[in-house]
Formats: sequence, C-alpha cells, structure tokens
Amino acid sequence: MMSTYEDLLRETLPARITTEKQYDSIHGRFGELLSQRRRTQAEGKLMDLLGLLIQDYDQRHALPPDTSTPAERLRFLVDHSNKSATELLTPVFGQRSHVNEALDGKRAISAAHARKLGKLFHVDAGLFL
Repeated sequence: MMSTYEDLLRETLPARITTEKQYDSIHGRFGELLSQRRRTQAEGKLMDLLGLLIQDYDQRHALPPDTSTPAERLRFLVDHSNKSATELLTPVFGQRSHVNEALDGKRAISAAHARKLGKLFHVDAGLFL
C-alpha cells in the first residue's frame, strides 16, 4: 500500500532542525529517499521538504556570517572539515608560512588560491576573496 504524504509526515515528523541528532535523522531519511530508484509523488514532496530543512540548517551552521573575513571562513572550514592546515600546503599554498599567514589573516588569499580552496572544500571560490 502506498503511503500518503500525511502518513509520511507522521512517520518522519519533520521540523526545523536545531540539533545534530535531528540533523542526522532528517539527513538519513533524505538519503533513503534519494537512493530510491523510483519515488511516489508523496515521497518526492517529503524529500523536497526535508531538503529545505537541511538547507536551512546548513545555512545557519555551515559557514560563519557574511560579515566574516576570508581568513575566518578558511579557519572555519578547516575546523569543521576532516582536513588539517597541513593539507592546504601542497595543493593550495606551497609553503607552510603562507598557510599560517592566510589562516591568521596576515596574507590575502589570491584568486588562484581561492579557486584551489573552493575545489578542495567544495564551496564557491568567492568565499575567500
């Protein structure tokens, strides 16, 4: 029997995400729906809603505010990823002192470095300019 949208809502209990536990739960359910080869219209509608909830949470928690500096954004991404400052050395900056200076805001991030950082962190290069 196909579940209605209302049934799926009762089962999933979607709400604005405020904790990591809620995020993991909603993200897990979204992943289940995403991996299905075929989705009913109700499942597609639920998937859209869950995607919006995830996007909202990510926008509130994934990056520092728009008023942050490129160095603050870079530090944030390093702190919240599985990457270390050392991993920025070879693919991006080339010299350890350049990595430290960029993280400390003492060295401007060039357009070339911004492109490499964008690729490394899977974000828009403009975050670093």
